[in-house]
This record gives sequence, structure tokens and C-alpha cells, in this order.
Amino acid sequence: MSANEIIDIPIRDDMIRLGQLLKLASLVEDGVEATELIKNGLVKVNGEIDDRRGRQLHPGDTVTVNGETVRITTGG
Repeated sequence: MSANEIIDIPIRDDMIRLGQLLKLASLVEDGVEATELIKNGLVKVNGEIDDRRGRQLHPGDTVTVNGETVRITTGG
């Protein structure tokens, strides 16, 4: 995967929480790791650091962690 490649992650509903997405996209192993990354300001939502694990994300939103970016799509 190149540094600028964006991976699409389909979701079933019209919303997913940030902590759930990190696990679904395999960007973290578990909720504890998700909480630590978010708390330490290492997660960007749509290019901005976000420290809310419960942040609601919708199709079209992007999340970046450790140089990996995923984009939420519909149809999971």
C-alpha cells in the first residue's frame, strides 16, 4: 500500500463510531488500543485530530492512523 492510498471501508448503517471503525478497519487490535491512540491525539478524522472515541462518522468521512487512511462507504 502506498502512503497516499485510501482504503474504502463499507458499513451497514448510516453511522459508525470512531472506536468501532478503528477495529473494523483493522487499524487497532482492540478497544484499549483504540482508546490510547485517540486519547494521545494520533487519530485524524477528515484531516483533523479528534480525541472523541464516540465520534460519529458517516460515509465519506476519512480516518488516518499511523499513515494509513480509510474512507467510510455504504453497503457493508
